[in-house]
Amino acid sequence: MKYSKLPFAAVVVLHFLAGCAAHFPVDERISKAESQTNLMLETISAMKKEQAQTNLVAPRTMEDGQLKLVPSRDWTSGFFAGCLWYLYELTNKEAWREHAIAYTSEIEKEKFNAGTHDMGFKINSSFGNAYRLTGNSQYRDIIIKAAQTLSTRFNAKVGAIRSWDHNQDKWSFPVIIDNLMNLELLFEASKLTGDSSFYRIAVTHANTTMRNHFREDFSSWHVIDYDPATGAVVHRHTHQGYAHNSSWTRGQAWALYGFTMCYRETSDPRYLHHAEKIAAYMLNHPNMPDDLIPYWDFDAPGIPAEPRDASAAAIIASALYELSTFSDNSNEYCAKADTIMMNIALTYASKPGSNSGFILGHSTGSKPSGSEVDVPIIYADYYYLEAIIRAAMEKE
Repeated sequence: MKYSKLPFAAVVVLHFLAGCAAHFPVDERISKAESQTNLMLETISAMKKEQAQTNLVAPRTMEDGQLKLVPSRDWTSGFFAGCLWYLYELTNKEAWREHAIAYTSEIEKEKFNAGTHDMGFKINSSFGNAYRLTGNSQYRDIIIKAAQTLSTRFNAKVGAIRSWDHNQDKWSFPVIIDNLMNLELLFEASKLTGDSSFYRIAVTHANTTMRNHFREDFSSWHVIDYDPATGAVVHRHTHQGYAHNSSWTRGQAWALYGFTMCYRETSDPRYLHHAEKIAAYMLNHPNMPDDLIPYWDFDAPGIPAEPRDASAAAIIASALYELSTFSDNSNEYCAKADTIMMNIALTYASKPGSNSGFILGHSTGSKPSGSEVDVPIIYADYYYLEAIIRAAMEKE
């Protein structure tokens, strides 16, 4: 069964798609997520009153035991609004819809921000879900404008969208594996407008990534540096992984998710094959723990005494549920995703009333820089809720 993002379903009792059997109490997970998110809303409100910082619009993580809020320009700014939309989708409670509208509106100006490739992370998670669930034409227009802005970062000679503008002493035209996640915005804009240029950019970027980002075992480099004048590969780096030749786990998760999404949007069997190979690399890796909550890098030298990354686990679970709807390996992918989701809830979820309202803990942002190590991070919550939705549909 081909996956598409589910239409709004006014249900709490859910069952699994494509042969996936419900092996965890979905309604209990939703209830806990609601309680934590209500705490998050209270914490944000108190912080804004105390600090009078109106430019900080969304939660990102915890620092020194305190909630950290970020401005709309931060690449994570859309995920909390996305969590609120997902809670609305799961419960049909008007309060979640109202909160989602409010937090989504805070980042509208990012549709003009041509200084970042993270447009999909910010706009698709917030306005993309908003439009999907409401059909509001204003959200549609924002998605299209954001896609137009993102397209300005495409270099036809390289065949890819430029990722970062920083660290120009390290690279000339960096493209990170994460950038696959921004292509869904372009695919959506192509469908909304009929303008095939968005589709062509997305496909070209995906093909360039498939050609240059992967080793023979289907592990991925994090950063490929291109010569913007010739399109030639200059260097292969890491920025958040252990080493240039290591396999940074969240990068692998982005790759799995990204190529699965590309197959959904194009039906190109090369993308399905690539996603299956990436899944096999991770699931069969000797350093993948039995609970399938991976270490932050598959090659981290201190395994098993290395931090885990619950955010990568949630992304992998969400991707596997979707991949199961396309692949002959459906049962395996469902079972692995179920295992991830059960173990996240058992060991990596926040205790009720803790972590300022984050749903999950124990994620790793950038271990090499000592940033966001073994802490809650908002995109872990987002993909966890998405995995619940992707694993489930309305019971008939």
